[in-house]
Amino acid sequence: MELEQERLIDEILWTRPAGKYCPWPRVSPIAPGPPEIATLKSRIRRIWNAGDYDRLSRYMEAGAERFYNRLAVPPGSRLLDVACGSGQVALIAARRGAEVTGVDVSENLVERARERARVERLIAQFQVADAEALPFAAARFDVVTSVVGAMFAPRPALVAAELLRVCRPGGLIAMANWTPQGFIGQLFKTCSKFVAPSGMPDPLLWGDEATVRERFGAGVARLQLTRRTNVFNYPFPPSEVVQFFRLYHGPTNRAFASLNRAGRVALQAEMEALWSAHNLAAGGFTKVDAEWLEIVAVRA
Repeated sequence: MELEQERLIDEILWTRPAGKYCPWPRVSPIAPGPPEIATLKSRIRRIWNAGDYDRLSRYMEAGAERFYNRLAVPPGSRLLDVACGSGQVALIAARRGAEVTGVDVSENLVERARERARVERLIAQFQVADAEALPFAAARFDVVTSVVGAMFAPRPALVAAELLRVCRPGGLIAMANWTPQGFIGQLFKTCSKFVAPSGMPDPLLWGDEATVRERFGAGVARLQLTRRTNVFNYPFPPSEVVQFFRLYHGPTNRAFASLNRAGRVALQAEMEALWSAHNLAAGGFTKVDAEWLEIVAVRA
């Protein structure tokens, strides 16, 4: 399966002539949509602005780097990272010579990504923007990526359409999305009953092969779907991992905040039991395998 994916990527020709990179504006408004959608998006932004996702993403950098390495993106490629968080994939791409733009709905995460790029003296542009209404011209990018990010937008059909629209014909669209059956899928189900906004479609459907094929449809010439394992390694036990998520992971933070003391104790116990049941490490450490669906598509 992996050899087939590598062959698919090798067949894509990156033939854009070299030219001066013109950065995009720093800030773009979130598309408001109907009142009920605007309210839903506002709540989603508040959830992801809670905590400090950057701290969590540092424990996912090894998986993000393996994801990016498999794409074999040539230097100079125009890359858009959608729902970029604090720059997890975008900064890897910038270090490898891509012309990078990252967008996210969370103002806090965009500011953090800019700061990380500044500290490393990387050329990368980050701005607040909506995955459902990307502020870029059609066919603007050679590569469009999203790692466990765009899957949380409330209107997946619009997300798929926008990813297709901004990618040039023959370009690459690559995503990594948590699966419903995997560990993070189970973890989200534990918390979502407390924080999932009414009317929000299940984001884990982005980790279902049949759903992904339907969403991209005729917009892609080729589509490779591979289930992969992302390993979470923490130098502390499951009970402290739950506390870590409670502090820094927006949905978990808001789930605990919505409960009274008895509810918080019960949620702590439920999450701790889940982490403990999947823990492959011993001696006060935590190691858990989490499955995501890796999507590699060639734009039609």
